[in-house]
Amino acid sequence: MQIKRYFAGSYDVAVIGGGHAGIEAALAPARLGCQTIMFTITADWIGNMPCNPSIGGTAKGHLVREIDALGGEMGKAADKNTLQSRMLNLGKGPAVHSLRAQIDRRAYSEYMKHAVELQPNLDVKQCEIVKIEKCDNGWHCVSNLGAEFIAKTVILATGTFLGGRIYVGEVNFESGPDGAFPSNKLSECLKEIGVPLRRFKTGTPARVMRDSIDFSVLEVQEGDEKIVPFSYQTKELPKNKVVCHIGYTNDQTKEVILENINRSPLYSGVIEGVGPRYCPSLEDKIVRFADKKRHQYFVEPCGENTEEMYLQGMSSSLPEEVQVEFYKTMDALKNVKIIRNAYAIEYDCIDPSALKATLEMKEFDGLYGAGQFNGSSGYEEAAAQGLIAGVNAALKVQGKEPLVLSRASSYIGTLIDDLVTKGCADPYRMMTSRSEYRLVLRQDNADERLMPIGYKLGLIPQEVYDEFVVRTQQKQAEIERLNSTFIGPSEALNLLLEEKGTAAMTTGMRLADLVKRPQLSYKDLAPFDKERPTLSDAVSEKVETEIKYEGYITRQQAQINEMLRLENKLIPDDICYDRITGLRLEAAEKLNKIRPTNIGQASRISGVSPADITVLLIYLAK
Repeated sequence: MQIKRYFAGSYDVAVIGGGHAGIEAALAPARLGCQTIMFTITADWIGNMPCNPSIGGTAKGHLVREIDALGGEMGKAADKNTLQSRMLNLGKGPAVHSLRAQIDRRAYSEYMKHAVELQPNLDVKQCEIVKIEKCDNGWHCVSNLGAEFIAKTVILATGTFLGGRIYVGEVNFESGPDGAFPSNKLSECLKEIGVPLRRFKTGTPARVMRDSIDFSVLEVQEGDEKIVPFSYQTKELPKNKVVCHIGYTNDQTKEVILENINRSPLYSGVIEGVGPRYCPSLEDKIVRFADKKRHQYFVEPCGENTEEMYLQGMSSSLPEEVQVEFYKTMDALKNVKIIRNAYAIEYDCIDPSALKATLEMKEFDGLYGAGQFNGSSGYEEAAAQGLIAGVNAALKVQGKEPLVLSRASSYIGTLIDDLVTKGCADPYRMMTSRSEYRLVLRQDNADERLMPIGYKLGLIPQEVYDEFVVRTQQKQAEIERLNSTFIGPSEALNLLLEEKGTAAMTTGMRLADLVKRPQLSYKDLAPFDKERPTLSDAVSEKVETEIKYEGYITRQQAQINEMLRLENKLIPDDICYDRITGLRLEAAEKLNKIRPTNIGQASRISGVSPADITVLLIYLAK
């Protein structure tokens, strides 16, 4: 029976999905003055964390800081609902320092639900959008109950719901994450209108009862004593409320899994979707790394008011009884009680090379993608794309120039450029190694790189921007003071230098030259620096990093300047690469598919060689 339609309202921006991408995609245009609606299959699961209940991590912490500097919500929500906070990679250089927080998943979801409910210009609607249609004034979005909404722009932030199918051993069924309804009809609609979809897969471990774990045989993982927040707007620092634990699999675990590997849908050929390369299931790790004696896993709480514990590092799609068997091979889990079994989920997503750098689809005017729909994995990657898609949808409605972040500006820019220029053969995960400019794109300077952009857009409040200006002035003044202030040798200072394993002073030196010594820190010199101003830890950290790594930063900035020179060489939209003499056939095919906007982007396309770029430059010069 055909459902009768009725008109339900007109909007500037419609967002399909209420996950981490959908939240930022809806908040941004609403804050920019656009009438926005966010559709979600289940309103109770807005901001849900179906996988690991944490925010941040290596490179992901950078993304959260950048989202915050642009005026997004994720950092504030994470700070408000932190259970444990840790700065990762402190034993390495500042480029890879990354904040990670264990989060109360229900409290985080409740925070985000309330945030979108309170946001002016934003309506929240629980319903399933089953069809979208292009119309003269934008797009029709049709619900399963026949409601027809008209929106000038639409953002698809469907997560793992689109054509979602759960796999547990031989059992599989249509479903979204955490037992929610899947979005099947919308998937069929997108295929019908020509959106290039493919299948990806991800998975999640079991959740188990706290009192069924023997914590005495696990390693304790404490939070940091000095806590650093994600958000520049957080005044009350988060507190460590819990500890996490580390355990290891063993030979018996491996034996159980290998005996049952033929029952895994990953290896029986039932799952078609491509899984995440950098977050494999436990059975995948045991097969791929056959020589490894054991694999690490983490026991992490799901919330302050729940007994559920998350077994990070042990996702699986094996049958339920096999999961129980292999979990119980580990000393800490001998008496384990599983609340939610592990599962794999397969879903539809777009080939991101079909997107522009604005995250608008090349072939569908006013239709945008964000998050796992774009082929990425991770809450942070999703939120970053949601923010950019939301901003660009608003700017399009308002007739303004779009926002495109370069690789040199941010990890967000790197993430989007990788997706739309290189595409992805498996779910894309951000890592510090993906950026060639990571010493400049540090977590600690996200505000300097992006807050002026957020402020200009209108997403950063005046008082927050004023605080940023003060911090920047303080940093610059202190660097100049350290470079111009000389200090003479003294018995006490030389004693410190010897204790730190560096050469004693025989003559006067600039304070900056002492800070540059690898063995010394800015803080070490405080007793001998009588004119030192009182600075926050955040400003002091920036001062020390920029002085210590001045030469490397200068060198990287020169590389950035060269890259920006190529980015400024624009390529006409209507160029026909097949007609360019000297361009290799493979290069012409790739360039025709990606349609790069500038020479810099063209040079990063797989299959386009430096020789092809030279041919292209000569052609454009003519």
